[in-house]
This record gives sequence, structure tokens and C-alpha cells, in this order.
Amino acid sequence: MPRARLTPLSVTEAGAALIDEVGFENFSMGLLAERLGVKTPALYKHVTSQADLAHRIAIMSMAEFADAIRDAIQGRAGSDALAAGAQAMRTYVREHPDRYAAANAARPTGPDDPLIPALERVVASWAAMLRGYHLDPGQEIHALRMLRSALHGFSTLEAAGGFQIDASVDDSFTWVIDFLDQGLHAATGGSTLAR
Repeated sequence: MPRARLTPLSVTEAGAALIDEVGFENFSMGLLAERLGVKTPALYKHVTSQADLAHRIAIMSMAEFADAIRDAIQGRAGSDALAAGAQAMRTYVREHPDRYAAANAARPTGPDDPLIPALERVVASWAAMLRGYHLDPGQEIHALRMLRSALHGFSTLEAAGGFQIDASVDDSFTWVIDFLDQGLHAATGGSTLAR
């Protein structure tokens, strides 16, 4: 059976899939090469190092993450957009915890780094979740930071098995989203009854 022709994209996709499977701490270029049926030096024709590959995975992950939220909130606004986008984020982190962690650890390497537009797409997706609340422009950054903190914290704790008390995690998540929704309505003087 002939080997598949490798490209930077195929190596990145295979690396992301392997990270999902074995975890970021257990990932190595040697393990990836074995998975792809090549010798490790063959990978370095397509990525310069394991750090370069991790950066490429971060870019890919942020783009996937932004798309998941965008797709979930399509045609929705206010409370519905918040609930759908939050669930999309939770699902992505639960399905790809190490890929998501790699993305959050990455930092742009310069002004032309493709990570920057990928991160901007994530922020735009979160902003779209909040659009229906008609926040004052001065409140938007605070609302975005609150939303990211709450959803990131809940999702990463859940993915790591951090909720051990015998109570429904789904019910807790719904409670968090309802609480955020009420706070956002209160911040704009709106009523939660007008959902």
C-alpha cells in the first residue's frame, strides 16, 4: 500500500488527531511519524519542529473552534445565541481538550502570524453571541472577558473530570448560562422575560 503524500496540512491534521488520542504530554514527533508510516526526519520536510507543529495545531484548532460557535449561533440572537454558542464551546472542548489547550497556550510569533486572524475569528464569534444583548460599547470587552472566563473554566474543568459531586453537570451548565443571561440583561436594563 503506497504511503499517503504528506503536506504541512496533512501533518498538522494528523498531529491534532493524535493529540486528541494520546494527550499533549504524551505526544511526540516519533509517535506521529510511526502513525503516518514514515521516519521522523520525513516530518521535518513539512514542519520545522514539534513547536512549529503545535503552533500549526493551535491555528487549526482556533479556526475550528470559531466555526463551531459561528455555526451554532447562526440565525439566533440573545439568550438563544448565548445558549447555543456556549454549548458549542463546551462540546468542542470536551471532544478536543488537548487540542484546545494547545491553542490556548499558543502566542502569536509576529504581526503576520496566521494565529492572529484565527484568534480574531474566535473573538468575533463570542461577540456575535452577545450582539442580541445590545451592550454599550464600553461594556463589550468586560462581557467578552466574563463570557470567556466562565465558559473556558467550566468546559476545561469538565473535560479534565473536575466535577466529582453527584449532581447533573448538564443542569449546572444550564444554571451558569441562565445566570450569565440574566446578568447580561441586567447590564443593559433589559428584562429576562423578553427572551
